[in-house]
Amino acid sequence: MSPSLAVRCEMVAVVVLRGTASESRLLLVRRAGPHLHGAWTYIAGHVEPGESGWQAARRELREETGLNPLDFHATSFCEQFYDPRSDDVQVVPAFVARVAADAELRLNHEHSAFRWVSIEEAAGMLPFGSQRDLIAHVEREFIRREPSPFLRIAPE
Repeated sequence: MSPSLAVRCEMVAVVVLRGTASESRLLLVRRAGPHLHGAWTYIAGHVEPGESGWQAARRELREETGLNPLDFHATSFCEQFYDPRSDDVQVVPAFVARVAADAELRLNHEHSAFRWVSIEEAAGMLPFGSQRDLIAHVEREFIRREPSPFLRIAPE
């Protein structure tokens, strides 16, 4: 038998945008828990039993920020990384939520701060290459152009 690594898909990522076109800003949150403590990141979390990926993404967005999206889309991007703690490859489907410019944000205990930043600022703050790749994808497919209507997820 040849050696192999497990591939798991247990998490989702949500990139939150406000504003339009070149005025778009992306939400970054600073991690407060023990995992990645102090790192800036976008919204992410685990899929719970019985949830679909998009349901987990919406739930995580509400739990971590209190935000409700005006528009919500799947992307054709999955963040991928090797996790040495579990010795497996994690595949994380990404979603994009666009919120109102004046939407009130309420962080939960998982985060200590938030910032609305430009794509360039986000690229400088995110610690991992796969995160920067996702942000580049979001810029290309959700900021510079209208997202495909086939990726839209209807409101709940």
